[in-house]
Amino acid sequence: MMRRERITPRADWQREVESIGFGFHTIDGQPYWREDACYVFGADAIDEVDAATAELHGMCLEAVDRIVRDGRYDALGINDDAARLAERSWFDREPSLYGRMDLSWDGVSPPKLLEYNADTPTSLFEASVVQWYWLEACYPDADQFNSIHEKLIARWPIVGGGGRVHFAACYDNPEDGTTTDYLLDTCLQAGHEVQALDIEEIGWNGRAFIDLADRPIDRLFKLYPWEWLLDEAFAKHIAPSRTRFIEPAWKMLLSNKAILPLLWEWFPNHPNLLPASLRREDILGAAVAKPFWGREGEGISVLDRHQGAVVAPNIVYQALAPLPVFDGRHALVGSWIVGNEAAGMGIREDNDRITRNTSCFVPHLFR
Repeated sequence: MMRRERITPRADWQREVESIGFGFHTIDGQPYWREDACYVFGADAIDEVDAATAELHGMCLEAVDRIVRDGRYDALGINDDAARLAERSWFDREPSLYGRMDLSWDGVSPPKLLEYNADTPTSLFEASVVQWYWLEACYPDADQFNSIHEKLIARWPIVGGGGRVHFAACYDNPEDGTTTDYLLDTCLQAGHEVQALDIEEIGWNGRAFIDLADRPIDRLFKLYPWEWLLDEAFAKHIAPSRTRFIEPAWKMLLSNKAILPLLWEWFPNHPNLLPASLRREDILGAAVAKPFWGREGEGISVLDRHQGAVVAPNIVYQALAPLPVFDGRHALVGSWIVGNEAAGMGIREDNDRITRNTSCFVPHLFR
């Protein structure tokens, strides 16, 4: 069961969310965070999305292993340098911190994987902290699928090693800055030394990546996609450096939407997957065309059954699984993974059927 309920927002909700560090609750004069509605689930539905997320994550890990062992990098458009980085990080068992699976799910039918934001997922602070404070303030007798915060703190000793962890992002982007600062705080709570940097403040001394105090960067959380990193002038230093990256390089195989046809090839007709291919003619009926790389709905188009291939390089075609519509709003479920465990979810909604960076975040609860 999944339904959207209209509710009365707190009179001072802006001040309430700002008090916990949520500064981008309004974008261009329109609310990004909404609490004039919430999504309500039954406990059985929560169990279903929890189990589906865990199973999808397991299949994704198996897919990474098959790619690196069989050398299927051409299917992902990945060059040799990137492939070697991914391979090394996988065989070195570099641990992952987190990821977000975007699902089309109405609370009744099996959840369908639309894509795996495995490298630089955002909307984390909203899902972990903001909606939890909302629940405690407004519905203290209800529950929420949300153990993100506790699981992040428990994961840092595995991911962060024993020393300082540096955090880098484009801090002029409020969403990226808030996400990175929140993760820094969870790392601090786990007992690590931490240091924040803008991505442009990372230096190279001829032997190692360094911070502004010339200290070596041993562990680096970077909210900066791997495909962007590898286009930078300093990319040639990544392989010889001793820096361990969070997320590790093998995550670039999963954050690439070209993983979707491989998942369908290796797990055909799985109830949580959609038909996907690099060829439009393989997808019968309506389809969604997606670029291999892109964030927040960038470059995505919906094709009806009569439309042919998109004239653009590096396009994946996936069978259309329309988002459920409640009160005229298209709802997307983002299901979070921390380490290797399902950890919670956040819901984005929009008047349009493509979810973008301006799509609203709406809290949820279950009873």
